Amino acid sequence: MNLEFFIAKRIIDSKAYKSSISAPIIKIGILAIILGMIVMLIAIATGIGLQKKIREKVVAFEGHTVIKNYDTNYSQESKRPISTKQDFYPNFTSVPEVTHIQGTATKSGIIRLENDFEYIVLKGVGKDYDWQYFESFLVEGKLPDFPKKKWNDQILISEYLANRLQLKLGDKINTYFLKEDTTKPPNIITYNIVGIYNSGLKEFDQLYVIGDITHIQRLNKWEEDQVGRFEVFINDFNQLETVGDKIRSEVPTLLNAVTVNNMHPIIFEWISIFDKNTYAIIGIMILVAGINMITALLVLILERTQMIGILKALGSSNLSIRKIFLYNATYLILKGLFWGNLIGISILLIQKYFGLFPLDPKTYYVSTVPIYINIGYIIALNLGTFILCLLMLIIPSVIVSKISPVKAIRFE
Repeated sequence: MNLEFFIAKRIIDSKAYKSSISAPIIKIGILAIILGMIVMLIAIATGIGLQKKIREKVVAFEGHTVIKNYDTNYSQESKRPISTKQDFYPNFTSVPEVTHIQGTATKSGIIRLENDFEYIVLKGVGKDYDWQYFESFLVEGKLPDFPKKKWNDQILISEYLANRLQLKLGDKINTYFLKEDTTKPPNIITYNIVGIYNSGLKEFDQLYVIGDITHIQRLNKWEEDQVGRFEVFINDFNQLETVGDKIRSEVPTLLNAVTVNNMHPIIFEWISIFDKNTYAIIGIMILVAGINMITALLVLILERTQMIGILKALGSSNLSIRKIFLYNATYLILKGLFWGNLIGISILLIQKYFGLFPLDPKTYYVSTVPIYINIGYIIALNLGTFILCLLMLIIPSVIVSKISPVKAIRFE
């Protein structure tokens, strides 16, 4: 143990230190680090949590990338079919980042009740459909099971539509699909509601019902091996653009591959703002904590002026004396980080498992604050805070070199 560290430890452990004038200021400095760390942890965990949750909800309806025809069709309905006899289906082996691909189709329709009606979009899915996202959305009933029957009347509707039309599990609903020749009567299919879901995304919930793709194939007079589009899922959303380009280069020239963030730019631009807000909060918190620690260090140096003079008179260098105070500051920063992490992570775990803090789903698409905890960003945040605070303290420690031994010893 070197001399500077030994002296710093004695200063920290001394009763005079704990009852000195600088003690309240030092406590404020530690408190600033504790509060700063708590706020930064919450900002990152909730910011990333919201982004991931909202992205997952949109991806549940669209996939990460959609392969479809080049056309000027901006409606919700699949107009031109795509054959499933493609090199990339059912396994997209040429792009290893792809985890799943499924064929779907959409058809506009109207649910007609005795006293009410509602425009909907039937999303037709088949045996290749991955239900993992909708499992978390399901609030009542069960997910449809399409492979068992060729003509399956099971349907999954949103809680929004169920409440709006006063529907419940087991109800039969007549759905009308218009023909291209509007002079002819519409096609009518009677569906049985087997499940009710709630994604929290009103713009999707108010439109989509999930049914058997064979109905759309029959209504559009398509073959069994024809779908409206392919939805592609990948293993890492952060590589969406890169993998999207790979997928685009592997599909036939008559088909287009569009990433989900380009299909819904408003939603993804909105959640990207979370990153800017998080960076701003981290910057402000580190700055506040650093300023408080600078103040505490200056007061501590002022209070120990006589000790500095004596050490200089005994031959200590300015660098060695500066180390004493920087060791003190290191201890105080680490103490603040320890308590900040303990309290902050505890709050995050409580919210993650008990959901005590609600959100307005109409604004944030989720009913409770989502939490994302990752050891990587916690370590990075602690290291960054520690290094930046310590760097900010190097400058005020230079004041030690300006202190004259003679004047310092006489200092009262």
